[in-house]
Amino acid sequence: MKTGRRTVAAATLVGALGLSVLNAPAAQAADTGITVSDIVINNGKPIVVGTSKEVEPPISFNIALPSGYSTSDPSRYDAYPFLYRGTIKTAADTGENFIQPGSYTCYETDSKHAHCEGNLYIDPHPSQEHVDSNSDATTWKVGVSLRLWKADGGLKTGELETRSATVQLKRAAKATTNATPEPVTKGKPITVTGKLTRANWSTKKYDAYSGRTVSLQFRAKGTDTFKTVKKATTGSTGGLKTTVTASVDGSYRWVYYGNSTTGVATSAADYVDVR
Repeated sequence: MKTGRRTVAAATLVGALGLSVLNAPAAQAADTGITVSDIVINNGKPIVVGTSKEVEPPISFNIALPSGYSTSDPSRYDAYPFLYRGTIKTAADTGENFIQPGSYTCYETDSKHAHCEGNLYIDPHPSQEHVDSNSDATTWKVGVSLRLWKADGGLKTGELETRSATVQLKRAAKATTNATPEPVTKGKPITVTGKLTRANWSTKKYDAYSGRTVSLQFRAKGTDTFKTVKKATTGSTGGLKTTVTASVDGSYRWVYYGNSTTGVATSAADYVDVR
């Protein structure tokens, strides 16, 4: 349960930089005195992005304000974390290799402190240029934007701060499964095929993912747990094929556990009736 008064709500419009990088503070600007701490992005997990669906990884962080500023007047300050590649100034100045919050809300804990929660916003659509190259599947750095505003609404000062934390962005993968024949006689072979593909951020399509080791898992009827029974390597078209001996009714699926640039893929399960 959240406690304290809601103090700040900042939101972007879909397809726009709501906290515009065109107005981002220069990296060499004067110290604002704002402290942002305890930044958590996507619960500490990699962020996996496909070819079309918008992704909004959760973020949380704490804010401490300098003398002369209070959480009771949120129009006088803003502070938020973001992801970037390359140099922080270039990313903020150009908006390239720059991923910021889609929205966040801060809750007052006292007159100088607030706890904030929200989401980053990543849209793989080509017009957004958030992930427009497969080279974006890599380690991104965490930065913080800090700004103080005058009573008349003018910018007093702003700064960009780097953080030691990093976040991994990964290309989404997909897997399929088909087990035949259905039904099958006990003791006879079952052929399990499938295909592994992964997102190509340059073309916005899913391409065959060859040379990957993928686990075939089985869950017996009436049980809750899948267990790995075999492994296979994808061919040049991403195809998978192996055989197992029919013993009991149950479901088969392929699972790819991912790597440093690619997310986990788990196929839908295919049920086989053994007679």
